[in-house]
Amino acid sequence: MSGSTRPPPAPWPVDDVLVIGGGIAAYCAAIAAREAGAGVRLVDAAPAHLRGGNARHARNLRIAHATPSRLFPDRYPSDEFLDELCTASGGHGDAALARCLAEGSLDLPDWLAAQGVHFEEPARGTLPWSRKTAFLLGGGTAAINALAARAARLGVAIHQDTEALPLALDGPSPRRVSLRQDGRTLEARARTVCLCCGGYQANPDWLAETWGEAAPDLIVRGTPFASGAPLRALLAQGAASAGEPGACHLVAIDARSPAADGGIVTRVDGMPWGLVVDRNARRFHDEGAEISPRRYSTWGRLVARCPGQRAFLILDAEGRTRTTPSIYPAIEAETIADLAAALGLDPAVLTATVADYNRAVQQAGAGAEHTLGLAPPKSRFAQPLAAPPFAAYPMAPGITGTSHGLRVDPQARVLRTDGRTCPDLFAAGAIMAPAILGTGYLAGTGLTIGAVFGRIAGTQAARHARTGH
Repeated sequence: MSGSTRPPPAPWPVDDVLVIGGGIAAYCAAIAAREAGAGVRLVDAAPAHLRGGNARHARNLRIAHATPSRLFPDRYPSDEFLDELCTASGGHGDAALARCLAEGSLDLPDWLAAQGVHFEEPARGTLPWSRKTAFLLGGGTAAINALAARAARLGVAIHQDTEALPLALDGPSPRRVSLRQDGRTLEARARTVCLCCGGYQANPDWLAETWGEAAPDLIVRGTPFASGAPLRALLAQGAASAGEPGACHLVAIDARSPAADGGIVTRVDGMPWGLVVDRNARRFHDEGAEISPRRYSTWGRLVARCPGQRAFLILDAEGRTRTTPSIYPAIEAETIADLAAALGLDPAVLTATVADYNRAVQQAGAGAEHTLGLAPPKSRFAQPLAAPPFAAYPMAPGITGTSHGLRVDPQARVLRTDGRTCPDLFAAGAIMAPAILGTGYLAGTGLTIGAVFGRIAGTQAARHARTGH
């Protein structure tokens, strides 16, 4: 009928547990709550083909294990995991939560496998072996698809394209949570709420409060739906915060990456085999200083401090043979001057930068080559850039997640600034990870925090919905 309006949506029934989010924490919470007998509804701002949050781009979980197994041909005791968590957080993480994480990871592979998640066995040799991490067969997307299918089979009501609006820290029971779906506002009612909706890495306005004009130049590596709206509302109402405002995990990625959702394949590697220059065509850091996996985050922070938050990896033909292949084509030229022109750099300055470096190279045996009299120095793997064609990759800081979130107790209940708990409000995953890691990072812990505390949050939320405490 012309001029008619759609009828208002039918009210939803009161749920025992409302899960907000769509990553590994959300699905683990939903499954755990449902297995505990609760009625569960999950709302996710992403459409179905983009569900999974940052877990879509992940590939491994850090897992403690006391004995070797088919996934781990060696030991990784929980106390060693705890020590590494303490080191990563600089001693600022919650020790009780860290212990929950390490001990909760012990049975995680078996629990996930029971939900339909498959793991890569080291004997297959398609991924690097690690005694500390379990690799997901098919990556994070396959794991999320398995968990979503399991949740649906258990009877969890799942709503995609459904954004949770800011909610109250306190409120009557059942809680009322406003949602936006298909341009309309509707309301969910639930006895308990599990917040599994991540940080605010996709919110440039919030990031700008710390990063200023650099915020729009931070490329979002994962989900574009991490706005942080629920987090911000709760912090403003007196929820206890963890981590540091504006702190985030950065990685050096190709500047040609999409604005969001590029994932792990956009990383730039090969810095030890070449030179890195800023927009002024000048070096600014020792390319040989860091060769461990930390190099990705080290260079992410360094590039973020460069003019315009951009830099360029310069390689010659020999250096390219040593680097990991990129999904993006290299920018090539037969001379350094022509390469500079292609990059929009001053040809004379880049030519002088490379020439100064080449003159400073000291041959001292394989792996020990270094520069002499150059500032900054190159401490390792210093080889002249002399073999054309020369190549470059433009670099940008890619933001994985923010290191600012909510404090929770070992039952995953949200804490207030006065130390009291919110008995019907739980949090799991990236939104509370800073309570464990502070502003630090430890490879493989993101998925583990989501899965371990998702299970805790879902189980405890179901318990509270059933008993009231």
